[in-house]
Amino acid sequence: MDKLVWKVLGAGSAVIAGIVANKVITTVWEKSGRDIEIDPRNPQVPLGEALAYAALVGVAMGLARTFATRQAAQFYQRSSGHLPAELQPKVDA
Repeated sequence: MDKLVWKVLGAGSAVIAGIVANKVITTVWEKSGRDIEIDPRNPQVPLGEALAYAALVGVAMGLARTFATRQAAQFYQRSSGHLPAELQPKVDA
């Protein structure tokens, strides 16, 4: 049961963090005066703009997911008294 709880908690927090990060990225991109409908894969979008957008998205999503997963693990640890099995240090026998 613990494994299922962690999977739901960890994945759920990462998904929610991704949604929030996407909204933040859209707002920041729009406030910077850029076109909100950017597709970095489109060759008609200037390369510099496509790279800037891709970097912003990558950093924001990575930070959001890391922060959310760490918070979920801390919540799990406080609730259960131990870290999820996949986050516990490996012990060599």
